[in-house]
Amino acid sequence: MVNLGLFMMPLHPPARDLTTVIEENRELVLLSDRLGFSEAWMGEHYTSTGEPIPSPLIFNASLIAETKQIKFGTGVVSLPQQHPVVVAGHAALFDHLSKGRFLFGIGSGGLSSDWEVFGNLDGRKRAMAMIESIDLIMKIWSEDPPFTHEGEHVKTSLTDRILPEMGIGRFIRPYQQPHPPIAVSVRGANSMTANFAGQRGWCLLSGNFVPAADIATHWPSYVAGAEQAGRRPDPSVWRVGRSVLITETDAEAQEILDDPEGTFTWYYTYLNAQGKLAGGDFNTDIDWTAAKAEAMVKAKELVIAGSAKTVLDRLIAFRDQVGDFGTLMLTGHDMEGALPLWRRSFSTLAETVWPKLSAYMADKRMSAAAD
Repeated sequence: MVNLGLFMMPLHPPARDLTTVIEENRELVLLSDRLGFSEAWMGEHYTSTGEPIPSPLIFNASLIAETKQIKFGTGVVSLPQQHPVVVAGHAALFDHLSKGRFLFGIGSGGLSSDWEVFGNLDGRKRAMAMIESIDLIMKIWSEDPPFTHEGEHVKTSLTDRILPEMGIGRFIRPYQQPHPPIAVSVRGANSMTANFAGQRGWCLLSGNFVPAADIATHWPSYVAGAEQAGRRPDPSVWRVGRSVLITETDAEAQEILDDPEGTFTWYYTYLNAQGKLAGGDFNTDIDWTAAKAEAMVKAKELVIAGSAKTVLDRLIAFRDQVGDFGTLMLTGHDMEGALPLWRRSFSTLAETVWPKLSAYMADKRMSAAAD
């Protein structure tokens, strides 16, 4: 079965009222739940009012009682930025509160200002800290103390102050056993992270801002890692992101993409600027007109927008380019001044376009199985 999901960083112009944008994001999750989306992912960023959710777990917890079936993903918890014992406790608690509607997305952190404030500027060390952290979380969830962990990035122990009869010195464990599904996000071509995820049997998240040609390398990298570890890879664990907007006409979509003040221009202007910071370009004297022009080029390359027929045709072509996957994650964008348009787009995609795309993908799977 092929599913629909929602992924939000989220990105909003920082001048917008925070309470308003948080409520817009909540309403989009509620709409997705009503439309039958299988899951909703929320990002984690501490030092950007353009990405104003420092805790996806707190945000998602506010929606548990108001939703019926949608699962909640962290997209992602940046493990080098928090103590693994804290993450283990918070994640296990959320899993119980949601009664298993939890997908545990983890990563090493993607926002360069977060790297700086937490002292995590070394990319290799961030990656190694993430692996050490998740391994310790798995141990906490599966073994009782006493234990001592003397790692390269974390040192902790619990050996003396333990009273098992009273529960003292014991960690709470997740609702899902042995643990919630673990997911990692990937972006670059031939990703070693995808390969590592295959070795571990984790879920795979391919970003909406990644070119289709690069995404097409993610699953083969995952499969290679899975086979190396003696695992049988299942494409149902692969989530692929895309920005999709359904409009009445293709001309309307083109007008939105051509708008230098539009939501897609803002989105890619932000991402491009953040990418330069991450790459070490700290120049703040930016030609914003040129930056917006560059962002519009990127949006036209990566955003799937147009009439329902055009969007369906482009999603089919996208699927044929990247390969089989389990969930299409639609990106939540800033919707200021265009809430009705975005709500219609999500509804039309779920109710009209998605059944046709899902049937097409199912036929492709059957044909592949027959061969």
